[in-house]
Amino acid sequence: MKRFYTMVSNTRTDDGFVVQLDGKSIKTPLGQPLAAPNRPYAEAVAAEWSAQEETVVPDNMPLTQILTTAIDKARERDALTKSLLKYLDTDLLCYRVKEPEALAKLQKETWDRWLTWFDEHFESPLEVTFGIEALKQDADTHKQIWNYLEALDEHYFTILQIVTSLTGSIVLGLAFVEHEATPEDVFNAAELEEIYYAGVANEELHGPDPVSEKRQKALKRDLAASKEILSLLDQE
Repeated sequence: MKRFYTMVSNTRTDDGFVVQLDGKSIKTPLGQPLAAPNRPYAEAVAAEWSAQEETVVPDNMPLTQILTTAIDKARERDALTKSLLKYLDTDLLCYRVKEPEALAKLQKETWDRWLTWFDEHFESPLEVTFGIEALKQDADTHKQIWNYLEALDEHYFTILQIVTSLTGSIVLGLAFVEHEATPEDVFNAAELEEIYYAGVANEELHGPDPVSEKRQKALKRDLAASKEILSLLDQE
């Protein structure tokens, strides 16, 4: 859509710090005020709107998109928590290959670090399989992570949901939200197999696959935006 506003600001209300266009509060698709929990977050979102030129491009406003998701999805929290919990049994890091040996070695070197962190942080080891059968992690682990998810506020929960769904790993999502894993750590772990097979195919000679390249670019963008939001949430 065309840019229809001149001034972008934010104001404190009972809902939080609401981003405004020409003095009018922005509404989410469900009609709720676009309100951030603190002023730094609101200012960062406002900066995205200010940076738009003749045309407003939503894909260029990842902070706005993530804040909108956190606000509008809050009413679906129970269903989203159940959906996230399912990743414990399907987590990318728990499904390994035996061959090729080089890939198996990379998986162990890269992924074991995060499974070890999960075990130490939650005192709950996760099983790993080299077969095609589905895993069923311990019921106590499910309960512990459920309690953890229930305690998260909607903004941290949304970041966890985004990272987990993008990577297929709740372990990586948890490590990210806990400031243990960087965007680069998450990207390298999640894209390990893709990076390995790109090397086998000699992308330097033949060029990258355009579909994979586009997806990886979007993943890096979303991880960077999520990291920025975590930093903003930690501010006063």
